[in-house]
Parts: sequence; structure tokens; C-alpha cells
Amino acid sequence: MKRALITGITGQDGSYLADLLLDKGYEVHGIVRRSSTFNTRRLDHIYRDPHDAGRRLILHYGDVSDASRLVTLLARVRPDEVYHLAAQSHVRVSFDEPENTGDITGMGTTRLLEAIRMSAMDIRYYQASSSEMFGAAPPPQNERTTFHPRSPYGAAKVYSYWMTRNYREAYGMFTVNGILFNHESPRRGETFVTRKIARAAARIKAGFEKHVFLGNLDAVRDWGYAPEYVEGMWRMMQLDQPDDYVLATGIGSTVREFAEHCFSHVGLDWREHVRYDDVYLRPAEVDTLVGDAGKAREAFGWTARTSVYRLAQIMVDAELARLGSDSRETWSANPFTNARTPVEHSGRVLPR
Repeated sequence: MKRALITGITGQDGSYLADLLLDKGYEVHGIVRRSSTFNTRRLDHIYRDPHDAGRRLILHYGDVSDASRLVTLLARVRPDEVYHLAAQSHVRVSFDEPENTGDITGMGTTRLLEAIRMSAMDIRYYQASSSEMFGAAPPPQNERTTFHPRSPYGAAKVYSYWMTRNYREAYGMFTVNGILFNHESPRRGETFVTRKIARAAARIKAGFEKHVFLGNLDAVRDWGYAPEYVEGMWRMMQLDQPDDYVLATGIGSTVREFAEHCFSHVGLDWREHVRYDDVYLRPAEVDTLVGDAGKAREAFGWTARTSVYRLAQIMVDAELARLGSDSRETWSANPFTNARTPVEHSGRVLPR
């Protein structure tokens, strides 16, 4: 049985990656930050899996700001693969907290890479790089495009990208950078624009709200479906030689178009409900991010399969289902098995 360690396991990508790896027979370990409230809701369905996948999911308290804890966890878990997804990942917030973003998103990578090097174990390492590294670079962006980040988050990710490559080149470690363009799902955080729009469309349709406030409607992004992207993460970790790969759909859509898709799905005109608020603007905007995933397609056969229109439908339908469910539970689905199991909002799962 292979063993994987995932930082950021409680996030969107971490939870989908846990689903995928458990379905492939892995024992999955995740690092969870200590909090006064439960933050494992995206994982609760695993503990109710009819195949008892919960026995093969083990959570550990830890933080990428604590180098000694990372060393201890690697010695305890002895993973075959490490997927580093933890970060301060909200671009707008990174302008408000640049130092924290640099420490967690940037230096956290160095702490983990150094812990792996010191362990002397044969560990494969995945670095969650980001399309935000390209920033102002003209599209389409691929592995040969020069980075031009336009936020503290993007700059921290560029640092992590180069540290990942340096550990590969200096120490012969198996390290890969997955440069993922925007990928969304019903598990996306509510403060991210796609989830915010999908949630608003459902709530406005249900009569709970009348408007949603957004920033730059002209920003163009390459939006894909998160479960497909975590599959790409896993595939690049199975290659004979490590390298860096872009994952993207190759199709750009504006925030305005995504809003139109969401609202039209529930029979509403987005123009009657979307309001502009400059509080959501960034000090430095990124106009267009559209990726070229040709290298990944050639190397391991990965292509995005879900259109942005279908993605909007999936996300709005999930919001409608949440509104229609009992107040004590929602539904969480494993996209890799199509299992559908109820999840209690109270969250009983604790690291063990």
C-alpha cells in the first residue's frame, strides 16, 4: 500500500486528492492546523464511506510554519509521496497580508523541501504552483512563459516554484511543479469569486438575497473542474522523470460570462442582480490568464473535460441542493466513485 502525505488536505484540492488516492488504494495522511472550530468538513464523507476508507485516512496536527513538526511527521508517516497544497491562497488577501503570505506560501515550501531532504527517504514531492505566477505575461501561458507575478501570492508562488526546481537540480530529488490554472468546484471556499457567484445565484433564486457585489467583471480566467486537476497532479507524480507541467482548459472566460452562466441556469438575468464594488479590486490587476496544457497532454495524456458552462451548472446545482437540504446536513460526493453520502455540519471528525 502506497502512503501519501497531503498538506492543505482540508481545502478544495486536498479533499478531492484524498478521495482520488483512497480510491487508488493509498493510505492517506493529512496535516491539519489546530483550530477552535472543526475545519474538516470537506473530509467528513470519507469517514462514512461504505468501503471504510476512513480507516486509511489519518489526520495529524501541524503547520508549514513549524519546521521541526514537519521533520517529526515525515519520520512518523514515512510517505512515498508528498503533495504540498497548503498556502495562504487568496490573491486579494495577499495584498493585505503580504508578510504572512510570503511566510506560509513561500517559506513553507522551503521548510517542507528541507525536511524531506534531511529525512534521506525516497519521497516524491508535488508543489502546487499557480497560474498567478504568470500575472501580466501575455496569453496563452505555458511552461516556457516568463513569470510576471502581480500579487504577493503570485510572487510567493514563484519563489516556491524555483525552490522546488533547485532541490531537484541540486539534490536529485523527485520534485514536480504543477502549474494549475483556475479550477473550481462546489467545495471551493465561499470567498472565491466562482463560488460567490454560484452561491448568490442560488440564494437569489430562492428569495434569500437580491444582489451580489463583485469587482472586475472583465478579468479573463481559464476555469476548469477541480477533480480533473487533482488527477493531473497524481499522474505527473507517477512519471519516470520529474518535470514541471501546466494544467489548463485553454479557454478563457470573463467573470461577467461566468455570472451569466450561473444566473441563466436558474432562469435569471445576471444584470439585474450583479452590482459593482471597487473594494474587491486588487492594487495590481491580472487581466488575462489562459493556459496551454499541451506538454501535459503529450507526457501523460491529461486533458480538461468539463466546460466552464457545465462547471457553472455543477456549482449552482450544488448550492441549490444545500439550500434544499435539512439544516443539519448537506451532501458531499466523491467524484471518483460517484458515492453520495450525508455529512453532518457539526463535524465529528478529529485528527487521530
